Amino acid sequence: MLRRLSLKTFPKPLSAREEKEYLERCNEGDQLARDVLIERNMRLVAHVVKKYQSPDYDIEDLLSVGTIGLIKAVNTFKVDKGSRLATYAAKCVENEILMLFRASKKLSKEVSLFEPIGVDKDGEAVSLVDIIEMENKETIDTMILKQDVKELYEAFDSCLSDTEKTVIRMRYGLFRGKEHTQREIAAQLGISRSYVSRIEKKALEKLKGEFQKHEN
Repeated sequence: MLRRLSLKTFPKPLSAREEKEYLERCNEGDQLARDVLIERNMRLVAHVVKKYQSPDYDIEDLLSVGTIGLIKAVNTFKVDKGSRLATYAAKCVENEILMLFRASKKLSKEVSLFEPIGVDKDGEAVSLVDIIEMENKETIDTMILKQDVKELYEAFDSCLSDTEKTVIRMRYGLFRGKEHTQREIAAQLGISRSYVSRIEKKALEKLKGEFQKHEN
């Protein structure tokens, strides 16, 4: 049985300013800065690992392999204007995991994404993974936000009653809807504003509890 992997158990990523500072120090040979860059990007490794969880591999093994990719990324990343380490590191982490799968011949479909399909303007081999990365560059903050939103909607569907879903959906404008005040919701549902407030509070407590379960 696979243990659930939570991104929230890892340190928060560095801000753009902090990342730039530590990268400059790392390029000057500062080992402490290098260690900080690795530690504060472990969330990225965990995010990539979540996409490749399989009964054939322990999470700890995938994290170890992914960490190797992160270390390689920190060691070889070249700072360019507007570039972020996370985009480059995500590719390096995936490369290491896909190489693991290639070695064991277990996930041939994913491995095929890594096969060269041409060359770029510098004569370097380009794979489907390279193209996907170029078309879908995301910082680690964006990836984590997407994961949190996904878990929010899963919790919304699984732990709320129909009335609670209606109140939360209207109150916070979920599913691209319009946000409503408690008074407006009460008028539409034919109940008191104070009752809407109690329903909202109870529903939020349920959602909070569901998120906390995911962190364990």
